[in-house]
Amino acid sequence: MSFRPRRSVLYMPSSNERALEKAKSIACDAIIFDLEDAVAPDAKPAARESACAAVQSGEYGRRELIIRVNGIGTEWHEADLAAAANAGPHVVLVPKVNSADEVRQLVAGLEAAGAPEHTTLWAMVETPIAMLRALEIATASPRLTGFVMGTNDLVKELYAEHVPGRQPVLPGLGLALLAARAAGIVIIDGVYNDVKDTEGFLRECEQGRQLGFDGKTLIHPGQVEGANATFAPSDKAVEEARGILEAWNAGGTGVVTYNGRMIENLHVESARRTLAIADAIAALG
Repeated sequence: MSFRPRRSVLYMPSSNERALEKAKSIACDAIIFDLEDAVAPDAKPAARESACAAVQSGEYGRRELIIRVNGIGTEWHEADLAAAANAGPHVVLVPKVNSADEVRQLVAGLEAAGAPEHTTLWAMVETPIAMLRALEIATASPRLTGFVMGTNDLVKELYAEHVPGRQPVLPGLGLALLAARAAGIVIIDGVYNDVKDTEGFLRECEQGRQLGFDGKTLIHPGQVEGANATFAPSDKAVEEARGILEAWNAGGTGVVTYNGRMIENLHVESARRTLAIADAIAALG
């Protein structure tokens, strides 16, 4: 089982050269070179060039490199998509994807622009209609390999409020998670807005891990360490996974127990996934 850690997925404004330089030394698993919300309209063409140059520089180590383009229908979208495809990042991320037809349109655009095979598409799902169409979006193309939650936009669209525990958006999060797991794609939780509220951030990371997200999108380098720790298997979980596999492998064809619990295939699959995650994290160095 192969696994790529995506515990911490950090947005970096591509119009800020200092931020792009700093990102080379931040211990995040993935970087989103942002061309959308973090970039002023008059700075978008230069930011596009900077993001593409960063992706092609080879100076970001093993981090997964993602370019977030401006959305379908904006004046910058087509140029963003073509430039990103040409730069060949690991992922092109598109905001406000609302239908399977839009996914197919985006894939056609990437392919027409000559995107290499390794460049996949991730969709931001951040509107009520996207939640209700999550499965059709997730299964629209083999090139779509991930969802990113846009929880700020979802709160806005619902006329809801940002509250501890995120009760207003839990139905939407659940629909997106169900679709992502049914389709076998990655799903990354939304951002936490208050960069000074460390305790609140860590609680939300823990909630996201418990719900089943692969990691969390971040808006500040100070959030990386907490996300990395929360979305990594604990030492106890790794030890238990090893014990389950040892008991299973030694059990022959009879009933297998571990620490007084009956072990079934589903426990073995979970244990293997836990160890694959831990091994992949360890390989990052």
